[in-house]
Parts: sequence; C-alpha cells; structure tokens
Amino acid sequence: MQLTSTAFTHSASIPSKYTCDGENVNPPLAVSGVPAGAQSLVLIVDDPDAPRGDWVHWTIWNIAPTTSDIAEHSVPRRAVEGTTDFGNTGYGGPCPPSGTHRYQFKLSAIDTTLSLDSSARKADIERVAEGHVLAQTTLIGLYSRDR
Repeated sequence: MQLTSTAFTHSASIPSKYTCDGENVNPPLAVSGVPAGAQSLVLIVDDPDAPRGDWVHWTIWNIAPTTSDIAEHSVPRRAVEGTTDFGNTGYGGPCPPSGTHRYQFKLSAIDTTLSLDSSARKADIERVAEGHVLAQTTLIGLYSRDR
C-alpha cells in the first residue's frame, strides 16, 4: 500500500499553503495498493516532534477502500473526521513553534469499519482498530516556520 502527494514527496517540505501560514487545507493525497479484504481506510496525521509530544493534526476513518484520491481541502464521502489536538474536527495544518518538524500521514487499511463519532481522538481510533490492520504506510512531510 502506498500514500503519496502531488504537493510534496516523502521526507520533503510541505508547501506553506497546507499549513497555518497559508490556507490551512489538507494536501492532495493519492492511495494505491490497498489490500484485498480491506473494509475501510484510516488516516492519522500527527507531529511526533511537538514540544508536548505527539500532536494530532487530522484523523479520518471509514474511508472507502476503493478511494484512490483525497482531493485538496476535502473529505471522502461517508468518511468521518475526529477531534484533533487543536480541539476541533477537521484538518489542522503544520504550525510548529520553532525548528523543523516531521508530519506523519499514516494510512491504515483495516478489515472493518469503525463505529466512532467525531468526538473520537487518535487513541480511541487506534484502540478500536487494533487487531484489524491489514496494511500500513506513512508519508512524511517536513515543515519549519524558521525560514
């Protein structure tokens, strides 16, 4: 399984358009190689370099396994967005206080759908998805406000 973006390549800089310094919208993402048996996809975007530890920027689940693209500034039909560490649902772009941070776009194919509402957080999603993961991939983007 693979997750790519036309906005940035793996381990390269995320354009400011997709950050708090720009339009703060999700970048376009392309999904390929979803394994047979997948019932849904889960996407978690976090920053492991945040001062207080892992900071969650976006969670989205029950993405149809046939999804090949997540367009810029969009959510796939019938997918559910959860609560981020910003305290709301939806995408919150990179906004590091200092230095270069890594933003992990982690995609999982699972053999079920998740019965969670939008108040769910990353830990809730991971707990419910545990034991159901068929494949995982990670796209890493970098961002620094110290340019």
